[in-house]
This record gives sequence, structure tokens and C-alpha cells, in this order.
Amino acid sequence: MPGTTARNDSEGGTMPVTWRVYAPQHDTELLTRALHREPVPTGAAVLDMGTGAGTLALAAARRGAHVTAVDRTYRAVLATRLNARLARLPVEVLQGDLFGPVAGRRFDLVVSNPPYVPAPGAAPRRHRAAVAWDAGVDGRLLLDRICRSAHSSLRPGGVLLLVHSALSGIAPTLAGLERSGLEVRVTDRCFVPFGPVLRSRGAWLRERGLLDADEEKEELVVIRAERTH
Repeated sequence: MPGTTARNDSEGGTMPVTWRVYAPQHDTELLTRALHREPVPTGAAVLDMGTGAGTLALAAARRGAHVTAVDRTYRAVLATRLNARLARLPVEVLQGDLFGPVAGRRFDLVVSNPPYVPAPGAAPRRHRAAVAWDAGVDGRLLLDRICRSAHSSLRPGGVLLLVHSALSGIAPTLAGLERSGLEVRVTDRCFVPFGPVLRSRGAWLRERGLLDADEEKEELVVIRAERTH
């Protein structure tokens, strides 16, 4: 595929990353570690929502899960299908918005690394690379929708693992998931240096009170939400 480069994934294999598809970074690694701690029995139904290049989908498929990967961009769908084929792993890959392509289905585990970066102006058009990270002025354009819909997409005992930045608000995510009837907690945290996007928006983020004057690192969190009944 044009524009494809090879890289090592989190499990030591080689995985192509297609041009303009969100490449695995610190948030993907943090979420992958959380995924590995979850009991995923053979045949479990797993959804990777916002799959990007398919890193999490492949990690779940390697454990014998029945994996469905969803992304709203056609590039990500093509990249994940290619990566699954090269890894010889069965992954169902669907194009669409959040839970839309799997409406009515229930999963044992949902993992998601959605766009969550606060951005001035309107959300980017789907053909722009920034669609992989920009999420409205508060960074919650997709997070709030996930919080509202997660409960109905989980089987009893099912778990959602969601990663995002503290810049988009940890408390609202916890509260939103709790309101939907899920038991929630933060399981993982890490601080990472600002990348190019946050560096370029430093002044705007400070004006909005989201960053201190001397702040140079971003906190990432993984939130675990379980449907207990």
C-alpha cells in the first residue's frame, strides 16, 4: 500500500502503519498494557473502537478473541485489514462512527483510544489527519458519546477500557460512565512530554486554563468501566 512504513508493535512483531493513520504512541501503549491485564477467554467478543492501525485489535486477536475493529476513516479501515492479513489474524473491520456499525451487538470487552485533544474551532473534516486527535474545544466531542452508549454495548460483566488525556477532563468521564450504570475507576496513569500538536496549542490551552505556565507534560489515563448487572 502506498505510504506504508514498517515498525515494531508492542509485542515485538512488525506492523505496517499507513500514511495519515494514527500511529501507536504512548496512549496506545498504556491501553495495551491495561488490555493485557484483563481476562480475555478464547472466543470472547472484543470491540476496538477507533482502531487506527489496528494495534489493540491485533493484541486481542492474538489471545483468541473474536475481534471487531471500527474506525470512521477509510484509511484506518484499510490499514487494519492489511495489518490483520499480514499477521494472519481474523479481525472483522468496519467503517463507521463509534458504536454505529455494531448497533445492537454486545461485547465482553470494549477498548477505545478516541480523539480527545482540545482544539480551537470546529471538528476537522474526515479527510484531514487531525480527525485522529482533534475533539472539539473541550476534547469531549466523542468521549461524552462513548460514556452515554457504553453500558448498552457491554454484556453483563463486560468491561470498557478507555484512554484519554487529563486535558479533556477525567472527572466528567468517570461521572458520565457512572450515570450510565457502570462501575468505574482509573487503573493507569502516565505523564508524557508534549508532542507537536500540544506544543503548537500551548498558548491557547493556557488561555483556557487547561495548562499551567510551566507545564510541559501531559497526563494520560486509562479508565476501566464494568457492567456488573
